[in-house]
Amino acid sequence: MLRLRKVRVSPLVAIAIAVALALATACGRDAPSPAAAAASSGGKATRASAANGAAVLKVCNWSDYIGKDTLREFEATAGIRVDYCNYANNDALLARLKAAPGGYDVVFPTAHPYARDLVAEGALATLDKSLLPNLGHMDPAIMAELAEIDPGNAHLVPYMWGTTGLGVNVDQVRAALGPQAPLDSWGLLFDPANAARLSRCGIGIIESDTDAFPPALMWKGLDARDDSERANDTVRAVYAAIRPHIRKIANGDELIKGLAEGEFCVVLTYSGDVSQARARADEQSVQRGRKPLEIRYVIPREGAVRWIDVIAIPKGAPSPAAAHRFVDYLMTPAVIASISDEVAYANANRDASALMESSITKDPGIYPPPAVQAKLVGSGTPDAAQAQARRRAWDAIVYGSL
Repeated sequence: MLRLRKVRVSPLVAIAIAVALALATACGRDAPSPAAAAASSGGKATRASAANGAAVLKVCNWSDYIGKDTLREFEATAGIRVDYCNYANNDALLARLKAAPGGYDVVFPTAHPYARDLVAEGALATLDKSLLPNLGHMDPAIMAELAEIDPGNAHLVPYMWGTTGLGVNVDQVRAALGPQAPLDSWGLLFDPANAARLSRCGIGIIESDTDAFPPALMWKGLDARDDSERANDTVRAVYAAIRPHIRKIANGDELIKGLAEGEFCVVLTYSGDVSQARARADEQSVQRGRKPLEIRYVIPREGAVRWIDVIAIPKGAPSPAAAHRFVDYLMTPAVIASISDEVAYANANRDASALMESSITKDPGIYPPPAVQAKLVGSGTPDAAQAQARRRAWDAIVYGSL
């Protein structure tokens, strides 16, 4: 399973959801209780938990964005129970943090603009690097990039990175556009003539302004990081021309399912999510005795956005020592390698690649070759007013008030 990334809902809805979740039992998963762990280890778990200052570590992460055994293995190693919960998008995470200050020990925001804003607001704890010996495994280039929004890398540790591109059902697209139709351009989606013909097999767009705007600007040959009102107008015009042909603007889970099951033939979404759709389609083809779908992830020749997700400890975290231990555990090369193998996203650990499956490290959609990486750009950094203006423009696209 892969993570369902960065889907955005209305901030008011996100806050309402977060408050409801805070009042309910939002966290938790099937894991041994502290008592059971202690019984199975001769009391070691209880003593280790006490030594780390907490019996429970509260972690909140994107859906399906960690290895199936990662948490249990950490619990067995550290003797600390992990109370684990998920969120569907960055806005929901921010709403959770506001609704329950001091309620979480470790979270995983996207660097731009979310973690950047959390750093600027003083909402994150300063890392005690003496407790993070595995920081030495981090990719210096990614650390330098994060230092632009987090001076001295004082608050953020890189987790995974990926790109936003096109998921393509090759057979369906060829049937709609012809066998020689190029698949390596944003024009596959944004050219109205193409969109009209692809509407019969289904176009899906990720429900996130931060991810849907840059591709439209790239297709127009403009700066993907332009957050001006003029850029918003351009993006609105691009989507207005294809909006009647879009089957659904949806969250990641819906796009993965739809691409895997043939509901969509072209989706604008995240690299790892297309990998999940492909794996799911392969499983279904075996179960049903059918020819597998050829699902391909495409980074268009005009370029794409590269994003970075980070690990952070919120200020006022109830168990900071245990939080540091968990963050350092995730930076262990073998641990992060196993997570990348499962979620199909690239990690920022320079010593993990040799431990990973070649199907991951050699997949150009996950680890693009240098020539493709040269065309990748970082996410924009809009200020508050620009972010609000872009969201208004996005709402007009989503709800058809163009």
